[in-house]
Amino acid sequence: MKQFLVTGGAGFIGSALVRFLIEQTDYRVVVVDKLSYAGNLASLASVQNDARYAFEQVDVCDRAELDRVMAQYQPDCIMHLAAESHVDRSIDGPIAFIETNIVGTYQLLEAARHYWNGMADERKKGFIFHHISTDEVFGDLHGSDDFFTETTPYAPSSPYSATKASSDHLVRAWLRTYGLPIIVTNCSNNYGPYHFPEKLIPLTIINALAGKPLPVYGNGSQIRDWLYVEDHARALYRVVSSGKVGETYN
Repeated sequence: MKQFLVTGGAGFIGSALVRFLIEQTDYRVVVVDKLSYAGNLASLASVQNDARYAFEQVDVCDRAELDRVMAQYQPDCIMHLAAESHVDRSIDGPIAFIETNIVGTYQLLEAARHYWNGMADERKKGFIFHHISTDEVFGDLHGSDDFFTETTPYAPSSPYSATKASSDHLVRAWLRTYGLPIIVTNCSNNYGPYHFPEKLIPLTIINALAGKPLPVYGNGSQIRDWLYVEDHARALYRVVSSGKVGETYN
């Protein structure tokens, strides 16, 4: 039975992925999450008693703990979703984004490389490090008919998107330099159950119900592409199951 390690698995997208893996596959899943303000174990309540589920409260910047978790659970696949992800928070305090998104990704890559190098050859062939990123690394859409592709140049415009772009480049470098088998996916804005209330859609609904003003970013002309989080979880599983090492999927 395969073992998946999901970082940031108590977050919005991560928890949707974990629920999908437990409910729709026969794989074992260990969640690694430091439980910051955006991590919530209530989003995993429906699977927490499943024998194939395990949780480790670990910061991805903690290399020693990452080594311990990998040695203990022996994952066949790492799906990396742990990240600071709010643009406004990144403007107010970019250091947390640099630490988690860049340094944390580096520590996880090194822990994964060390673990992968020690695997038996047969299991080593099937190992995947799947880095889940964002389309914000590509900058801004310029019209309702515009869209990002896998070949769109990087043009990050905030500390958040710049740190995610940095993490993407690190992941690809670990394939090129060390041979670590990686896949990268870049998704658009997600919405759905357990969305953190500071995000646009839940915040707008909460304010509307309370009769408060609705937030508008800038002059209101910005364009966002939306993806239902449970559709995203299915897509991530499809990519990690059938994708090609070294490829990027939007």
